[in-house]
Amino acid sequence: QVQLVESGGGLVQPGGSLRLSCAPSTSIFSIYAMGWYRQAPGKQRELVARLTSGPTTNYADSVKGRFIISRDPAKNMVYLQMNSLKPEDTAVYYCSAEIIRVVTMTYWGQGTQVTVSS
Repeated sequence: QVQLVESGGGLVQPGGSLRLSCAPSTSIFSIYAMGWYRQAPGKQRELVARLTSGPTTNYADSVKGRFIISRDPAKNMVYLQMNSLKPEDTAVYYCSAEIIRVVTMTYWGQGTQVTVSS
């Protein structure tokens, strides 16, 4: 079992920035891919950004050019830098980790609330 602990959410005005952090309970080097997903009220959970061990990255079209996913192996952390935030970015943000063993296992954090409002 892998635990993921997110932090960094909060209330920010439109146009502002936030950085989310995710700390996995296992080494980043044992994780194939880490990602950030979000779920707004009444909507399905959607991919925001994903970073593989390749490394390759992919982003939702709605956040391209505004959000950056990165990792710091020395701190065993993954980050989501969110800039130029919009009210439609308001959601609970979840960190995920994909670990390949016999099958691919996906683990989730507990989520952190991001609210963009004036």
